[in-house]
Amino acid sequence: MAVKTRRGTYARLFRAELALFAGIATNIVFATAGKGWLAKLEQVHIGLPLFIWLFAVIVWCAFSVVRHADMLAELLGEPYGTLVLTLSSVTIEVAMIAGVMLDGQNNPTLPRDTMFAVLMIVLNGLVGLALVIGALRHGQQHYNLQGAAAFLAVISILAVLSLVIPDFTTSTPTPSFTPFQASVLGTLTLLLYGAFLLIQTMRHRTFFMEVEREAKAGEKPAVSQSRQRIAIRSIPFHAVLLLLTLLQVVLMSRPLSSVVNHGVEELGIPIAIGGIVIAMIVLAPEGMAVLEAAARNRLQRAVNLSLGSALSTIGLTVPAVLVVSLYTGVTLQLGLEHVEIVLLVMTLFISLITFSGIPTNLLLGVVHLVLFLAYLTFVFAP
Repeated sequence: MAVKTRRGTYARLFRAELALFAGIATNIVFATAGKGWLAKLEQVHIGLPLFIWLFAVIVWCAFSVVRHADMLAELLGEPYGTLVLTLSSVTIEVAMIAGVMLDGQNNPTLPRDTMFAVLMIVLNGLVGLALVIGALRHGQQHYNLQGAAAFLAVISILAVLSLVIPDFTTSTPTPSFTPFQASVLGTLTLLLYGAFLLIQTMRHRTFFMEVEREAKAGEKPAVSQSRQRIAIRSIPFHAVLLLLTLLQVVLMSRPLSSVVNHGVEELGIPIAIGGIVIAMIVLAPEGMAVLEAAARNRLQRAVNLSLGSALSTIGLTVPAVLVVSLYTGVTLQLGLEHVEIVLLVMTLFISLITFSGIPTNLLLGVVHLVLFLAYLTFVFAP
């Protein structure tokens, strides 16, 4: 009986970690036979299947990363669990953007477009859907004002410094930074992000925890769907498997970057759409976690995940791409176009209103979704 029990446990564990094994197998294939396939991307019957294959396995692995991050969130509590998830997602984002930058030098705006896509998808698409779902299921929802205000303050200054200011500098003929400006901005960005992490995890940790509220009659305490489906194991177990699965995503990001770069350069696909593709891969699993949290009336976790993802994108991706640009000489343009600047400023303004201390409601969610649809409209019809 004990042997059968162990076999059943191992079988369940194997099924739960199929994404990890699929990622390992995919990386082995692309490290061997895949090199020849990547050299023939101009053939549609090769390029498209490779994109679908890599996209599917990366998203599958990303969901596995989120599952282990959710387990760690249950074990560590907030805000550490959320921080693990956002840092995992931004690692995937940095790896994919760096891969595109190193693979081809004709897309100087792709990192900018990817970061802007992440901001628009998170601050408008995800936040809007979360507020709508939460309002339809629970009416008004509450959150910790101090935590949301801290997120938005840092997001606003870093987004403007990184994506708007380059359009108004005069040291370069393009909306970019000089090496001196890039060095100073990258350092300041990391320092500010580091200061925020100290506030989030140590000095003012309570700013990012669930607010006290009275339970409605008959309401049951929210229980994580992950906890219901899969047994939670030890912190080392989930941490090791999270890192192993994340490593597979990082390794697969290079061949996928080659496919995306080829599509942008050779097939005439708008660069902004390439940025959206990368953003979708990065945000797909995290977005599901945000919507699940809102549906379970855990708006604070949804706020921590969504705003934390936006902040990590600016706070870590900008310094990373600046370092790649400085040390490789790859051209990098961070300044947004005029329409995009207006959309960014409007998004930050509406976000400040949304998280100004009042309970969230359906109308606020609809406003964010309208902004998101406007963004998509101008991507496909600039």
